Amino acid sequence: MYHILVCDDDREIVEAIRIYLSGDGYRVTSAYNGTEALAAIHAETPHLAILDIMMPEPDGLRLTGMLREEGYTFPILFLSAKAEDTDKILGLNIGADDYITKPFRPLELMARVKSALRRYTTFGNLSEEEKAHCYTVGGLTINDDTKEVTVDGEPVRLTPTEYAMLLLLMQNRGRVFSTEQIYTSIWNEPSFGADNIVAVHIRHIREKIEINPREPRYLKVVWGLGYKIDAQDQSERS
Repeated sequence: MYHILVCDDDREIVEAIRIYLSGDGYRVTSAYNGTEALAAIHAETPHLAILDIMMPEPDGLRLTGMLREEGYTFPILFLSAKAEDTDKILGLNIGADDYITKPFRPLELMARVKSALRRYTTFGNLSEEEKAHCYTVGGLTINDDTKEVTVDGEPVRLTPTEYAMLLLLMQNRGRVFSTEQIYTSIWNEPSFGADNIVAVHIRHIREKIEINPREPRYLKVVWGLGYKIDAQDQSERS
């Protein structure tokens, strides 16, 4: 049974989400401000958190930053009444995995929760029957059995979404994926205006695996087409 934390200062919204999630078999912890949410997470790490951006003490953005700095990697979905792209990008930059605008449809919320948990459980290696699969380009290696990523022998910490994106590209080295293809593959839903979401996660991956993200060695953009992992490290070519 997956454990989900729901935090919003609107108690009716929290109760509505709790009903939806509980009805689908999830175990839910409720909180109504950032302080309560942080205490609940420290007491028991959830598999996923749904946080309101505008909640008090601290707000969702600040709380997410704190959690990522503490090393928590579970998926975080933001709830907000704000629909502007700048707010969505800010949330993703802080470390959120996805963004849902109020008012939301219960089916959409449940679909996004399931998609995020699917990525997280894969990242967490909950399947005991997987074979070891390692993919290497130059100094970049991803082991899909241990869910470990290293660059020149040094471990790299990725969120579940970042890991899923990198794995997709490493498994298909040399192939160019459009933002729509990446989003559809990772989120398992149609892509509608997902360019910013994919671009922000790609930038985060670059910041973690590249020495100079502005001159990437591994994760390349093919202008007008999408992204790819080169089949061979640039430094290995004569």
